[in-house]
Amino acid sequence: MFQSTLLRRTMTLVIGALVASTFLTLVAFLLAGRNVTINNEVQRTVEQTEGIYEAIHTTPSIITDEQFRRMIFDSSFMTNKDVFLLDKDANVVDMTSSKRMVLSREQVDLALDYIKGSPLSDQNSREVYYVLINSTQSGEKILITRCMLDIDSEPLYICTISTVKDFDEVITAFINILALSTLLAAMAMLIPSYIMVNQIILPIQNINEVAKQFGQGNLSIRADETHKGEIGELGASFNILADRLSESINELTIERNRLEDIFNVISEGIVVVDQRAVPIVVNNEARTIFSNAHISNLFTERLQLIPFDEIWNDFDECIADGQNKQRTVEGPEYAYLSNIVPKLDQDGKCVGAIGFFRDIYDEQKLERTRRDYVSNISHELRTPLQTLRGLIEPLADGMVKKEEDKLRYYNIILNETMRLSRLIDDMLELSKLQSRAVAFKSFPFDINTLLEDLETKFRPIMKESGINFKVKFNSGRLPTVMGNPDRVEQVLIILLDNAKKYTPEGGSVTIYSDFIESSNKVNISVADTGQGIHEYDINHIFDRFFKADRARGKKGSGLGLSIAKELLNYMGEDITVDSTYGEGTTFRFTLTKAESYDAWK
Repeated sequence: MFQSTLLRRTMTLVIGALVASTFLTLVAFLLAGRNVTINNEVQRTVEQTEGIYEAIHTTPSIITDEQFRRMIFDSSFMTNKDVFLLDKDANVVDMTSSKRMVLSREQVDLALDYIKGSPLSDQNSREVYYVLINSTQSGEKILITRCMLDIDSEPLYICTISTVKDFDEVITAFINILALSTLLAAMAMLIPSYIMVNQIILPIQNINEVAKQFGQGNLSIRADETHKGEIGELGASFNILADRLSESINELTIERNRLEDIFNVISEGIVVVDQRAVPIVVNNEARTIFSNAHISNLFTERLQLIPFDEIWNDFDECIADGQNKQRTVEGPEYAYLSNIVPKLDQDGKCVGAIGFFRDIYDEQKLERTRRDYVSNISHELRTPLQTLRGLIEPLADGMVKKEEDKLRYYNIILNETMRLSRLIDDMLELSKLQSRAVAFKSFPFDINTLLEDLETKFRPIMKESGINFKVKFNSGRLPTVMGNPDRVEQVLIILLDNAKKYTPEGGSVTIYSDFIESSNKVNISVADTGQGIHEYDINHIFDRFFKADRARGKKGSGLGLSIAKELLNYMGEDITVDSTYGEGTTFRFTLTKAESYDAWK
């Protein structure tokens, strides 16, 4: 019933108002009722004294009547007053019997002493005088009235002595009545007050529930606008607020989704941190950009996101001094450019930072490749050009006189020119292959015939160099494969020339062939027993102009293996290399079995 705070407070206010009203009434009674009660008591006593005076004054002889005297003096049990007859010197002529006295002896003596101390002869005969004096008993006052009686020319004075209490009993009775009436009024007001307040509270509770639903994101709920007065206006205001808030949130949601889409398609990693350098916004790229940085001991969430302490130090410094921080973090397999800018509020205070991260490993690798490419081209072109210049200059100067020397010079010039032409042709072909500017068709052909013809062509060449050469069909005759036979032959020639170049006399070069039915692939391997390739060179063996052993001065442009790889990639095949330095090298590439009918069977 009283779960509502407003209801509890309202009912408390009603009861508190009743209690306050009772308290104020009691205070007013204490202030005003005391004097009224004393005045009433004085008035009654004066009237009684005046009655005695009138009775005696009308019939003076009545004072000698014994019955009348006893009625006056011994009626204290009825009037609660002790009556005294005094002479002009305040001596007691007659008085209430001691057995019937209402006042204590001490109070009577106190009153008589007061009377003796005040003159009596200055009073008029018809006037009643009264006085209040303090009693020795707490809470009581002594009321003394006196009136002069002129009997037989002897002035006598009739006096009454009574006590006026501080009306404790009256107050107690009044308080009891007031408390009972307050209780009854509170009980009578409780139910109607509850009903009335509840009528006010229920709409407010409804609006409060609507506000809670708003806070939880439910903007479809609406408040009741049918109530009259301010409650209905409040409900209408809430509904207008909900409509506008819903529109604003929809617009913000659309804008946020647009920003998130833009945020997530940006190629740079973006991390937004708060004032404590705790990440609050991270785009998709930032979660994957550092995957190449294989760093252990990532004990914190921050390092799991960005695995570099120096970058987090840049974040802290950027937040502290409000300055941009930029650095490049490099490793064997990664390179990142970090740019951190402060995030400022409207007052210019730094409240966080935004980090932008870009993977520049490929760019640096491309730049290194570009520099190496230019350097290699310059080197490869410079050598034959210098040779040509060294031969042509003496011929032009007439320094070569003999015809046989001239002929030898011409032959060398021709060979270097052909070498330079081959180098340029290889460079152009490689560029065309990499840019897909060259086109050739793939179709089913017999790989067995190609390998047999190649064995026939290369056996005398290898024999001349003292190298044992043979072709082995490990899985028997091979099925028809898809590809371009001229380009496959070009790849094999490149691999055989490369094997012959690095295989010493007495070594061997072997072509192995296998058909892997599970993968529907034919594997062709060219294995030699030459010097092999260092492990730190093997990852670059297919790079342009790369030569595994430059110190030995082997001839060649370093483009052959690059051309072979590009040719196989163009046909959708793979090439790999395995080598043990000092023992030999094996190149393997694949060809796919043709799906069509085998025309060679």
